Amino acid sequence: MAWLNGAGVEDARAFLARAVRLDEGAVVRLRPAGDDRVTLWSRLPWGVLVSRGVPGRVDGDHTVLARELLTSLDGDLPTLRDDQWRWSIPGDPGTVVERIPAADIRRVGAAAADTLRTAAAEGVGGRAVGSRVLRDALLDHVPIIVTTAAGDRVEIAQRLVQAVVRMGFLISERAGARDFVDVRKSGPWTALACAYGSAWHRAAKTLLIG
Repeated sequence: MAWLNGAGVEDARAFLARAVRLDEGAVVRLRPAGDDRVTLWSRLPWGVLVSRGVPGRVDGDHTVLARELLTSLDGDLPTLRDDQWRWSIPGDPGTVVERIPAADIRRVGAAAADTLRTAAAEGVGGRAVGSRVLRDALLDHVPIIVTTAAGDRVEIAQRLVQAVVRMGFLISERAGARDFVDVRKSGPWTALACAYGSAWHRAAKTLLIG
């Protein structure tokens, strides 16, 4: 029996295809979200969790290989691999602390890509730098800081920006819609919630299963 409702097939396919493109061995966790909804979760290679809700129904909390699920969207779930999910996930959707124009997120993402290309080609300060060092430094960079109503600072790391851009969570500029991205906080988690999905990051050395 198919677990997806008809309207959810293309949404799930878009999410899974992007996840597999970024990591061929990616796993995806499917969780019931009530009212015939399922939330898909995956973890990107740079330590960010991404999620998207789709119309459908599953009988429990299950993990499968993203590439296997991608080829069986119109049928049963593929082989379960629950033991391969090793990361905690946010306990709730969190609270919106700021709204940012999606165009700003796109600009930050494009600027980071330009910086990486230039540094890889020309070095930094006249010195060659390894690609991994460049990538890690870029992902740790904090290009956006927002302040909550309570006066707390919320840092948006580049790794979150890259997640929503690479996963295609923003509405296309060609669509002509005025798109916004919500900055959310849920305990230690910070998220960018977009039209087509959310990216979550927890600034901690160890993420326990939950």
